[in-house]
Amino acid sequence: MKILNSLVLLLFASLCIGQSNGGMWLPNLLEQLNEEEMHAMGMELTASDIYDINSGSLKDAVVHFGGFCTGEVISSQGLVLTNHHCGYGQIQSHSSVENNYLEDGFWAMDKSEELPNPGLFVKFINKIVDVTDAALAEVSDDMELAQRNAIIEENIEAIVNTAELAEFEEIEVKPFYKGNQFYAFYTISYPDVRLVGAPPSSIGKFGADTDNWVWPRHTGDFSIFRIYADKDNNPAEYSEDNVPFTPKHHLPINISGAKEGDFTMVFGFPGRTNEYLPASAVKQTAAIVDPAKVAMRDVSLKVMDKYMRANEAIKIKYASKFASIANYWKKWIGEMQGLERSNAVGKKQVYEQEFMARVNANPELKAKYGDLLNELNGLYQNLQPYAEVNAYHSELTGRNTLMLNVAYYMNRLENLYNTEGEEAYNGFKGRLLNYLEGQYKNYDSTVEAEVFAKLIQLYFEKVPGNYLDQNLMEIVGRTDSKAMAFAKELYKVSGITNFESLKTILDLPANEAIEALGKDEMVLFYKKLNAPFEEKVKPNYDKYNNAASDLQRIYMAAQLEVFSEKRFFPDANSTMRVTYGKVDGYYPKDAVYYGTHTYLEGVMEKYVPGDYEFDVPKQLIKLYNQKDYGEYADSNGKVPVNFIASNHTTGGNSGSPAIDAKGNLIGLNFDRAWEGTMSDINYDPAICRNIMVDARYILFIVDKFAGAEHLIKEMTIVK
Repeated sequence: MKILNSLVLLLFASLCIGQSNGGMWLPNLLEQLNEEEMHAMGMELTASDIYDINSGSLKDAVVHFGGFCTGEVISSQGLVLTNHHCGYGQIQSHSSVENNYLEDGFWAMDKSEELPNPGLFVKFINKIVDVTDAALAEVSDDMELAQRNAIIEENIEAIVNTAELAEFEEIEVKPFYKGNQFYAFYTISYPDVRLVGAPPSSIGKFGADTDNWVWPRHTGDFSIFRIYADKDNNPAEYSEDNVPFTPKHHLPINISGAKEGDFTMVFGFPGRTNEYLPASAVKQTAAIVDPAKVAMRDVSLKVMDKYMRANEAIKIKYASKFASIANYWKKWIGEMQGLERSNAVGKKQVYEQEFMARVNANPELKAKYGDLLNELNGLYQNLQPYAEVNAYHSELTGRNTLMLNVAYYMNRLENLYNTEGEEAYNGFKGRLLNYLEGQYKNYDSTVEAEVFAKLIQLYFEKVPGNYLDQNLMEIVGRTDSKAMAFAKELYKVSGITNFESLKTILDLPANEAIEALGKDEMVLFYKKLNAPFEEKVKPNYDKYNNAASDLQRIYMAAQLEVFSEKRFFPDANSTMRVTYGKVDGYYPKDAVYYGTHTYLEGVMEKYVPGDYEFDVPKQLIKLYNQKDYGEYADSNGKVPVNFIASNHTTGGNSGSPAIDAKGNLIGLNFDRAWEGTMSDINYDPAICRNIMVDARYILFIVDKFAGAEHLIKEMTIVK
């Protein structure tokens, strides 16, 4: 037993040490928690060079791009660099068959040609303040969850209402460590953001879905925008009178690049991670929830791909939606495999053994936390069947089928009218119509009907019969021909399957619109489909999921207390974070080693003329053949395209700057290596790698490929 305990302690110690370069850290706490380690790894900056509220620092060059990606300011005139896939929606919105900027690229050769993007914004962080005491005032450990949340909500409202804000400044308060701490973010947003440049998809999306989440990679995943402000450099809605924004700081670009072993830092807005789950929850994710979501997306992607390959107009319409659905489909596949390969469940179990050993050795801790893990495991066991059905249902009615999503909103409208009256109905209707108009622009009823038919078949096959409407199953059928015939007829007779007819219905007086929607075949279908879910699944899913979330908060507090010597980074929640590591290769499998950089030669090796994913523009081939690389080649005369490092990133870090030891831009984060996509749940430094576009490739494409030398002159280039 003593030997076993010693092994457990050794494994736990190695786990903690191995994760020392992982984490997504708050920039305002770097001096306290990370600066010493960062210097030991090679960083030459100080913590105040990264985060300073009194003078320009790195944080002032990093923006939340549209609320879904990250961007960075790279010139004194507000030039912003982000990923091609982050700007994809804007590039698509300006594209047509005649002017296909997705296919051909776009470059504004002067500021008058830069294209406005209604609804797009960038957000800067002015300062971050710990407001935990105020947020948790009057909260006690013995409170029921609903009471606790209500008090916290009131406290946060008071924090927001009493905050002293500068002109144009806003404040938002976010929970950290599962609701055990709270921070306020003082922000300023700029709503006039214009498209400046984007390479063709054959560069910006080279490798497309085959190479997505994969290393080695050869993708020029970047696009360029510009922030505009009024004459006083303040935020302003789009106007021809606006002028380029002057930032507090912009990132110089180091064209010497980075080599293996160099320090790297990624600064951005990572979306969601769950690093502190118990083993039972990790197992449920890998074995139950992820497979359900992957199965549904498999079906919809195959249908869309078939039509996109056959029709150019459909390809343009569905390009953004397909990429969005495929992105996490492939990520979840990698996550399942990575969790298994890294023995994530086993590591968690070792960690939990040490946790319980410490708890049981301390009477005070045992009284508080002795039954905690058993209770958590019991909740996840109860949650499991409902979590699986919820995964199938959310994929069916949410992202994959627009019409069921629209029917869901129509159902919400009806409920709002019945419970809160006509005024509430009209307010929501106005916002909803604006949103849905954009959704219908990229909609084709033939494609959608087939996606609908295939997904319904799979849903009826995988979801247990007691959670289904049996009459509906008989009507739709389980054969391809019967399901497809049903779908075609439904899409033909429903009044919500095109925007104009939907708008005609919603333009009616509220009571008449509700009556018409109550008779619509698609809305009726959704209600029949949804009824057993709402009655038998959702209440139980919410009950066990909410209870597990609340207990997870206590488990997080327990970990902070029991392992007081350990540094814990808070899970990502779309707030500004810093992660750091080194340029480093890895072994994806036995006897295979992946190096740190890819080059333009690799693009040509993958080149397949006319291919949907691996075509190469003629101009790029010409530059390669002539070796016309300008100053953007490395010391070996090769143009670096992508490189990898051990920075801990996730969704939302797309477009984040990769920064060197001196604070210069060396690359642009855009992806993770497939073997390490489980890093949202279990970061493993052996195989978790983030993938970046080398800054030299970006400059090479802008200058030599696009001929946009004026943009290069605007940047600060250093060696």
